[in-house]
Amino acid sequence: MAELYYGGDYNPEQWSPAVWAEDMALMRQAGVNLVTVGVFSWSSLEPEPGRYEFGWLDRVLDLLAGNGIRVNLATPTASPPPWFSLAHPEALPVTADGVRLLHGSRDTYCVCSPAYREAAVGIARALGERYGSHPALEMWHVHNEYGTTCYCDQVAVSFRRWLENRYGGLAALNEAWTTAFWSQGYSAWEQVFPPRRTQYLANPAQVLDFRRFFSDELLTAYREQKAVLRSLSAGIPITTNFVFGSWVPVDHWRWAREVDLVAIDHYPEGAGIEAEQQTAFGADLARSWAGGGSWLLMEQAAGSLNDGGRMHAKEPGRMARHSVSHIARGSRGSLFFQWRASRGGSERFHTATVPHAGPDSRAFREVTALGEILPRFAEADEGAVEAEVAILWDAESWWATDGPGLPSPEIDYLAAVRAAHRQLWSLGVGADFAHPTGDLSRYRAVIVPSLYLVSDEAAAAINRYAEGGGQLLVTSLSGIADATSQIRLGGYPGAFRDVLGIRVEEFLPVDSVDLDTGDHGTGWSERLRLEGAEPLARYQGGPLDGMPAITRHHNAWYVSTWLDDPSYKSLVDKVIRAAGITPPGLPEGVEVITRRSGKTRWRFILNHTSHPVALPGGGVDLLTGETLGDEFTVPAGAWAVLRD
Repeated sequence: MAELYYGGDYNPEQWSPAVWAEDMALMRQAGVNLVTVGVFSWSSLEPEPGRYEFGWLDRVLDLLAGNGIRVNLATPTASPPPWFSLAHPEALPVTADGVRLLHGSRDTYCVCSPAYREAAVGIARALGERYGSHPALEMWHVHNEYGTTCYCDQVAVSFRRWLENRYGGLAALNEAWTTAFWSQGYSAWEQVFPPRRTQYLANPAQVLDFRRFFSDELLTAYREQKAVLRSLSAGIPITTNFVFGSWVPVDHWRWAREVDLVAIDHYPEGAGIEAEQQTAFGADLARSWAGGGSWLLMEQAAGSLNDGGRMHAKEPGRMARHSVSHIARGSRGSLFFQWRASRGGSERFHTATVPHAGPDSRAFREVTALGEILPRFAEADEGAVEAEVAILWDAESWWATDGPGLPSPEIDYLAAVRAAHRQLWSLGVGADFAHPTGDLSRYRAVIVPSLYLVSDEAAAAINRYAEGGGQLLVTSLSGIADATSQIRLGGYPGAFRDVLGIRVEEFLPVDSVDLDTGDHGTGWSERLRLEGAEPLARYQGGPLDGMPAITRHHNAWYVSTWLDDPSYKSLVDKVIRAAGITPPGLPEGVEVITRRSGKTRWRFILNHTSHPVALPGGGVDLLTGETLGDEFTVPAGAWAVLRD
């Protein structure tokens, strides 16, 4: 039976050896078995060029090994030390406005700088040579949260090289970027730059290709460190922690093939039930990037949620429920940032497993309680998560809708994808994410939320799924542009018109719309013509009065407005029932995630409400070892894992 990892980022360089001794005792008390060490320790490891101070790290790793705690050893390349930026000012990042940034924070590097790349590989090699066979070493953690962007001249050179490899020549580039518009035609590669600040709207194809380029360039930098570490520590898994956000120029589908274990950092936005919904969303994405297999929650906040302004303390039990939600959906464990709250620095109020109040605190008692219980349900890691519905996810489509010149500033790809997932979460139906070009045949239903950018390969795969009989739900703004971000002509949604049996003539952004079914939409509407589809709902009032709003063509459904949650949930319910899926009818605010292996089933039950809930029982409660009757009550804010 696999052991679940438990622990988090440990930063001993911030503390004295006396605190290290206390940490070891507290880690044993809390059931910690894995810590990430060295993420931001470059200046502590190499205080001057070429002079390494490994003594403190030797002692820390030996202490951890002696206490039975394994190490996820990081290369500290996300934060070069001040001496490096002074020695190599050309390696500092430059903004789109042309401002060169200085050290004093984190991520102050340009990934295209030869000096930076050489130094990054150098520190990785030094760590690999010294610790590649250390008994505490469990895995390598390369860098931290790849995603830093730069617009300097070094980047321009690398960008041109990438474009030449992609397009072959300037004629193809000019065609793909539609440079005949606004007299942007390029006659020499030296005329091509990153999308720096310009007078008005930047070229959307240039912006999109720049994000593609940066994903590839960062991946190349990761591979360089990975190769060095692999050569020095054969058999030790190597990974990096994926971070999620609109600012991240990383295509995680591609990156997932390059890591030995998919790992993510996850921090929900908001303090209400959206935190639970986004926890499920992030975990389902990570599992999908991992091909349905195991992955690892590398970071989460132990004690707080952030709504973009205020820091909200997690109520008693909420930290455990979030951790278990990730594990239920395939994580190999639950790690936190960080072990001990920092006394100073920019994130001194970032909550930790050992808070400023010390171990005599509610937060640490909850961490210890969870650490004691985790081994009791590690057996469930053998089971595959049940999911019969897929939601299409594509970073490039997200980047394209994040670009300039769209019909409404309210267009939000992430919000559209989250809305689709939220309805399935609310219905209690498990979901995977899938790449648009992937094999969708195993799913009973597929949702395509605002997939604006669709390659010919992706269009063929999605249409083939519908033609094969799968229930397909497509939402507005899907199939609009091809892989170069050029509009597919002849009417929207160009890539899916035939399979949907419709033709959209124009977009009408609005504040809100009503439908004759009593449903409601916001932000968006479309002038839609039926070409074989049947109308399921029509617009009521306004310029589109009486015109189709929701349609069905055999097993292909289309919605032309952004439905509110009750309306969207009702539509998704109809689609999945047409696919032969019956929602379990769970109480609102209650999750049940099911995993199976052979004839064994594990049910993870999470009660996010303030009252107890009664659910069908049966099987064994893995937390207590008791055999259950036909009904099982989960207390308010509690959770359980059942095996039958």
